[in-house]
Amino acid sequence: MSIETLIHDWRLAVDDYAKAKAEAEYLKEFRKSKKAILMQEAQADPKKGMKTGQERETYAYAHTEYLELLDGLKVATKEAEQLRWRMTIAQERVNVWRTKQASARKEQGMYGA
Repeated sequence: MSIETLIHDWRLAVDDYAKAKAEAEYLKEFRKSKKAILMQEAQADPKKGMKTGQERETYAYAHTEYLELLDGLKVATKEAEQLRWRMTIAQERVNVWRTKQASARKEQGMYGA
């Protein structure tokens, strides 16, 4: 793989990583809002009859919408981590390439004179 390809891949991953990280952070924060919304829903609906905070919290945590949000958070976090490692690996490959180039220059200096 050429150094240009490595750098190009790394640059592409930077933007993708930023988007994935932003999505994961958004979902992480929205999780709190969703819990509050569902707890209010449980309190407002007389059919549910949930008077205590613990009952409303249990309702919110078990709600399908909350569980779907958690699944989305899991996917977003996985994507962000995969991209972060992809960037790290590309960066390390560039470092290896640089080291090889420096070694080759040094070797040429020693034997080329």
